Amino acid sequence: MESLMAEGLRSRSSGLKPIETKRKGGIEEYDMVTVEDEPLSPMACLFHDRRFNVHAVAFMACKTRISPQPVKEKLVHTLLKHPRFTSLMVVDEENLTDMKWVQTKIDLDQHIIIVEVDETQLESPDKFVEDYIYNLSKTSLDRSKPLWDLHIINAKTRQAESVVVFRVHHSLGDGTSLISLLLACTRQTADDLKLPTIPTKKRRPTPSGYSAKEGLWRLLGKFWLFMVMLVNTAVDVFMFIITIMFLKDTKTPISAPPDFESNKARRIVHRIISLDDLKFVKNAMNVTINDVALGLTQAGLSQYLNRRYAIDGKDKVATERSNNLPNGIRLRSCLCFNLRSSAGIEDLANMMENGSKGKRGWGNWFGYALLPFKIALRDNPLDYVKEAKATVDRKKRSFEALSTLIMAELLIKFFGIKVATEVTCKGFSNSTICFTNLVGPQEEIGFCGYPITYFAPSAYGQPSALMINFQSYINKMIIVVSVDENAIPDPHQLLDDFEDSLNLIKNAVIEKGLVKNLK
Repeated sequence: MESLMAEGLRSRSSGLKPIETKRKGGIEEYDMVTVEDEPLSPMACLFHDRRFNVHAVAFMACKTRISPQPVKEKLVHTLLKHPRFTSLMVVDEENLTDMKWVQTKIDLDQHIIIVEVDETQLESPDKFVEDYIYNLSKTSLDRSKPLWDLHIINAKTRQAESVVVFRVHHSLGDGTSLISLLLACTRQTADDLKLPTIPTKKRRPTPSGYSAKEGLWRLLGKFWLFMVMLVNTAVDVFMFIITIMFLKDTKTPISAPPDFESNKARRIVHRIISLDDLKFVKNAMNVTINDVALGLTQAGLSQYLNRRYAIDGKDKVATERSNNLPNGIRLRSCLCFNLRSSAGIEDLANMMENGSKGKRGWGNWFGYALLPFKIALRDNPLDYVKEAKATVDRKKRSFEALSTLIMAELLIKFFGIKVATEVTCKGFSNSTICFTNLVGPQEEIGFCGYPITYFAPSAYGQPSALMINFQSYINKMIIVVSVDENAIPDPHQLLDDFEDSLNLIKNAVIEKGLVKNLK
């Protein structure tokens, strides 16, 4: 298939004609900006290796049933204005490492899949949607078409009237880019002309008018911080290198099975918890939402593993000193950090509206960092958050992600994409978890005019047996786990442990009187 596309490519001129879609099924004709053939970035090529064939998935739960026609009409003027979503990935038959994005005509009917559902025959619509996504994860996107599709499932679940599953190959862009683009295709339900509002971190005001002595101390403080970052970076890069070479995480019940390459299917499930509860803990303990999310994750994983380690399935009352967990469990997450200057959703929306070729903040340009998870039971639940904060603060004082990006680019330049892919897979397979925490809109949004009750991103195809995504939306926090069922056969129990851990931490805040800090 790829050789046929390459043969067709040779007969085309380098300057491609604008894409035109004939009126079909009520969809207006539209023109795309002429875009020249563009080679895939080295990081994008990495995602086309069979060992790292990662697909991003975002499912949106809607308040009403969905008619396909309005969706097609909206996508023509939003998503299809982005060159990546109207481009084929073409491989040169003589040089298989030469991959290009080539603009093509697109037939929306080949990308929008309507799932016919007889709800009278469904025992559980929620289980039907879950199984549908699970079966979808067994497949890869067809490379003879642009690498994305949209699945519309009109089945009434507990929390929605319908579900939209948006699937994109990870070579089109990193997670930050793809979620930003998805949000740029939405509008506020209260005002369909306004884009979603994404909270941003407020910068501390820079003091002015300080004395020469204060200025000297500030300069010395910055120098000391820079030296600390250099030392931390050296330690982190060393740990990353030996992780790639031989340092594996402790073998636990949630580790990827030895034959993980033969089974890339993932069970993707989610749980909605209160974002206000996380903010309550955040404000009381003077930490960040990310600290609380990581803390409850460590607590939930500790509870879950303690149960899995129980002898003959017989659990006992567990305390910090008496439990089923082995000592010294090494369990880490291989995090991907987007190092490109990220385009805001306003930039992407303007790009699609105006049909411009701007791609600032788009693509795969990221580094890696290893984030250690402390697996242990704590009598004081607040210790989980304190430990998480210490871990995150330490990682903030390091250039690890930038250093690993430079290392990856040097590997690709001098040794080729195969070696770089091998190194990347080692980093993920020798760690245990993938973990992300993404900030979402503060108000209700609609996708193609349909109000969204929640949305949740995830992925499949990664070597890790467990991926954990936190996604905020209005006053909700959606926890999504993508698991290899050979390692984690009961993902809903894991979500129960996350939810229970948040309740324990919240109750501990109240019991210890930290709620006074909020007054």
